[in-house]
Formats: sequence, structure tokens, C-alpha cells
Amino acid sequence: MAKTTIKTTARVADTVKPVIAGAAERPGWHFLRTIAARITTPLLPDDYLKLANPLWSARELRGRVLEVRRETVDSATLVIKPGWGFSFDYQAGQYIGIGLLVDGRWRWRSYSLTSSPVTSKGSRTITITVKAMPEGFLSTHLVGGVEPGTIVRLAAPQGNFVMPDPAPASVLFLTAGSGITPVISMLRTLTRRGQLGDVVHVHSAPTESDVLFAEELSQLAYRHEGYRLTVRATRTQGRLDLTRLDEVVPDWRNRQTWACGPEAMLEAAERTWAAAGVADRLHLERFAVTRGSHGTGGTVAFARAGKEVAVDGATSLMDAGEAAGIQMPFGCRMGICQSCVVGLLDGHVRDLRTGVEHEPGSRVQTCVSAASGDCVLDV
Repeated sequence: MAKTTIKTTARVADTVKPVIAGAAERPGWHFLRTIAARITTPLLPDDYLKLANPLWSARELRGRVLEVRRETVDSATLVIKPGWGFSFDYQAGQYIGIGLLVDGRWRWRSYSLTSSPVTSKGSRTITITVKAMPEGFLSTHLVGGVEPGTIVRLAAPQGNFVMPDPAPASVLFLTAGSGITPVISMLRTLTRRGQLGDVVHVHSAPTESDVLFAEELSQLAYRHEGYRLTVRATRTQGRLDLTRLDEVVPDWRNRQTWACGPEAMLEAAERTWAAAGVADRLHLERFAVTRGSHGTGGTVAFARAGKEVAVDGATSLMDAGEAAGIQMPFGCRMGICQSCVVGLLDGHVRDLRTGVEHEPGSRVQTCVSAASGDCVLDV
């Protein structure tokens, strides 16, 4: 079965005591901070450190935007210098959570790291490349409204859509649109490790001017004989028909394939690889999720707010709370960033994507969960 990863950010909800960033990696520093905290109570050393440098916060991962570099008319690369506690030992293809203060509220989203871990350690910076989406409030703000010097919150890199070291003997990258972002990190890493061997890359974009990293990809193809790039302009050539993939990549069945792009493309890839009996050679990364299940509905009680509301089985817990006038925690509203996670005190709720039912005592994503009977939330 194909390996599928859903982008999730491990941002801790406000009902859970946060883990101090860097405590495990630097126990000596953490011990000194603990002693200093007892001396400086009620203010913590962190409070003084943040006054000197916001990146010295030990309560949470932070970063400073050093540069915003335009890639296409609707996309940009952000160069970020992480603060204390960030580990540069991430893997190419992983993603990171970004929190940005907008209009007095922290907005969270997950983006693939486009930098290479091979060079990040030396530069002490990371990069993400963001494409502004019409429905994406934060992506639009990151592309067009972030100034160098802006402080952001970070969630540690994670994800299983990664390239092993050493790389497989033959590789196929199948990307479309912003789905190229985790793959460019892989390509940069393979190049720096001297492992860019037999690689076929098929990328789709509306037009050639919409291709992210177009010049860099062209240079890779020019300098490395083993890297073969095919760019498909879908506005004039139409979308790639995977049932005719033999015409583009005759040996695709023998290659380890990493695919990232629109859901329709990924679903077609799953069917194609499964039909060929090589599903174990397909690795997928999804940027969004779809809802495929309903709860049964019921009365949702919000314990802290002292309110309750009756809802049907298709209404998310987040929508129910906001309709009742409750300020619900939220981020991407797509089931990705984990910013909306709260405790389920009583009753049952159902995940609208998977149909999995959660029991009392668990923590649930309110933006993609609905009531499965009466329930009580810790909000």
C-alpha cells in the first residue's frame, strides 16, 4: 500500500503544558534555567532573555524572517533564522509549522522545508517556499505581507515523506504546482551529497512562468546527465494522464517514486501503481485532506464557556462553537496544523475524514470532527 503522509504540525494546544524547547538536547542549559527560574520568580529567565533577543525564548521555538525572496508572481521563499532549541537534523522532504501573529492572533500553517539539511547547519537558516492561495489567508500574508525582521513561531520539523540516505538507484519525482517544494529539498540534498544519479522528474504547472525554481531545475538538468526533467504546461498541454505514463517514463514501474501535488493527481497515482502491482514503490505527500464521513449529530457542550448547541452530523465542532459565539482555537481549518486540538471530556466525536470515533479523554481536531451523539469539550 502506498505510503501517505498528511501534513500535521505538532503545536501543543493551550490545555497542555508546553515542552520547553531544547531541554532534551541541552540538559545543562535547561538545568541552569530551572535554577534561575526559582531565583527570578515570578518572572522567568525567559522573560528577560526575550527582551534582549526574541530568539532566545526557551518556552517555544521561534525564528526571525531574514529575507522574503519572490519566486513567481504568487509565490515567495522565506529565509528564516531559527532561535534557541531548533534542531537542524531534519530530513529532506519534511515540513515545519509556522505561526504568524496577524491582527492580534497567531495563525498556524505547515509548509515543506525547501532548504537542505546539509547546508542548513552551516548557514543556521532554513527556508520555506509559499504559494499564495485564494482561500489561504496565511499563505497570502506570508507571500505579500511579511517584512524581514518579523518574528514567527516554529513547530519542529516532521513528516515521513523523506528520501533515504543513500538514495535509491533509480528515482521518479512526480510533482505539480507547489507539490515541488518538498522535492526541491530532496534534489538540493542529493546534489550536495553527490547522489543525484538516475533521477527522472515530471513536473506540471499551469504555464512555464508558474514553475517554481525553474532556473535551478534547468541548471540541474544541464549539469547532471542523470537528472532528466520534463515540464508540462497544463494550460496548453492538459493534465498528465497517468494511464499513459509509459510514453513519458517507460521504466516507471522499476523506480522508487515520490509524488506530491493536487489530490486528483495523487489518487490517480495510487490507482495506477496499485494496478501495476508496485504500490510499495509509491510515496505520497498530501497537502490537504478530504472529508468522507459524518457523525450522528447531537448536543455539543463547551465546558469552559458554559454553552451548548445542537448540531447535525456534518457540522464540525469548530463551526458549532463559533456559531455559539465561542472563540475557538483554529489555524488552517483543514485538519493539518493541529492548532484546533482540544480535550474531549465526555461523549464521542467522529473524524470527518476517516470515520474514526474518539472516546472521552482523547484530544480531537475540532475543525475536522463532528458530534457522534452528545459530547462535552474542554473549551
